[in-house]
Amino acid sequence: MEIQEHIIELPKKVYIGTGILSKLKDYLFQLNVTSPLLIVTGPNVRKIVIDKILDNLNEINKIELIEVNDSTIDEVNRVEEKAKGSNLKFILGIGGGKTIDVTKYAAYKLNVNFISIPTAPSHDGIASPFASIKGLGKPVSVKAKMPYAIIADIDVLSTAPRRLINSGIGDTLGKLVAVRDWKLASKLTGEYYGDYTASLAILSAKHALSCTRIIHRDLKYSVRLLVEALISSGIAMGMAGSTRPASGSEHLFAHAVDLLQPNAALHGELVGIGTVIMAYIHGINWREIKRALNRIGLPTNVKELGISNEVIIKALTVAHSIRPERYTILGDRGLTWSSAEKVVRDTGIID
Repeated sequence: MEIQEHIIELPKKVYIGTGILSKLKDYLFQLNVTSPLLIVTGPNVRKIVIDKILDNLNEINKIELIEVNDSTIDEVNRVEEKAKGSNLKFILGIGGGKTIDVTKYAAYKLNVNFISIPTAPSHDGIASPFASIKGLGKPVSVKAKMPYAIIADIDVLSTAPRRLINSGIGDTLGKLVAVRDWKLASKLTGEYYGDYTASLAILSAKHALSCTRIIHRDLKYSVRLLVEALISSGIAMGMAGSTRPASGSEHLFAHAVDLLQPNAALHGELVGIGTVIMAYIHGINWREIKRALNRIGLPTNVKELGISNEVIIKALTVAHSIRPERYTILGDRGLTWSSAEKVVRDTGIID
């Protein structure tokens, strides 16, 4: 197969460690970050984190702060408006997945550098050049700004709600299916497939599996392992030039559920369930994946999420239509109702 031009985007630097937010000023100096500086944060970011950051940056002349409440195009527009006319060159996104998504998409539209400072390891958006933004007419990720740098403080990330940490593990396990879908599409449609990039994504998923075995014994070590896996997954997307290494039929299922019953569950929770379902269809070891989810308390039955059997079955029948240009194990026509019901009953997703 002829290899066409392929452009790889990667962060300039990744800082990871315990208590490193206290060194933020030094990192920004190393990165040649200048004022004015815009900080985007979310409503659930612990006040102590923002105060610590602002105290650390007291020598920077002009810092603006804006709080966003959701990952919508309206919030992106608010950030853009705040940045207008300020000769801005850098935006810092400090918060969870929604905050990071808004910041990176606003940075993309403004064509400025984006620095990712996650406070919860809930999904691999902390390191990818793609964002999930509501209000753009489709529930899938859009092109955004690759982080210029990532600053991941394990002390901060370890104190995130456990449900968000588990969600990050669920999202990362999804790569086990995403890579299979990508390779299948390459064989059947001739789509570009990167062996090295796929291997990087699979390695991230294997680290997530390790997290499920040790997180009860050593939370901080597990969170560091998870964060490194999330960063690797994000970098894999940057290398591939698409979300292919990290998002397949398991993500299409998660998006379908979210369309049918918005905000019923966290993204990583739905991806975890989707990974079990799609592993079953692919004929790989779905039981091992389900055991991993159970070990850390991620839901494996829809009753735990308050979602009806009908919604789950319908989501499985329409998932293929969420992104019709992206071929997966679901094929062009998707599953029939009876086939979908059999899959979710056989895997114990519904009773």
